[in-house]
Amino acid sequence: MRGLHADTGYLLYRLGLRSGQVFNSFLQESGLRLRHYAVLRFLAGSEGSLQRELSARLGYDPSAIVGLVDDLEKLGFAERRPSPDDRRSRIVVLTGAGQAFLRDTDEAGQRVTNELLGPLDPAERATLHALLLRVADRP
Repeated sequence: MRGLHADTGYLLYRLGLRSGQVFNSFLQESGLRLRHYAVLRFLAGSEGSLQRELSARLGYDPSAIVGLVDDLEKLGFAERRPSPDDRRSRIVVLTGAGQAFLRDTDEAGQRVTNELLGPLDPAERATLHALLLRVADRP
């Protein structure tokens, strides 16, 4: 295991797995998974998004986005509307119920982060976050 723990990419992978497991456990009773949450969070920061944009920005397969948006529509958390720029296209927007769901999950999301990053002090957490943003923002 010592060799694997020397590999930063592997450690990021393990942290990602653990983060997903913990967050999915929290979301389990709502019927949603982390992928649904990511779509909702993205929509919360926009006025709506084409499904292909969701796919590109979140890194999910386009066919997966269709299913995720279908699930969110069934729950009333998102809806598809005609695009104001192109009548043939539809944009996905967050609903009031989706906004309320996100507000209700903010505290739990912070608990998940606290559990994962418990060994780090606040300054180390801020540094880690800044470094991850730099890496994640690369094309």
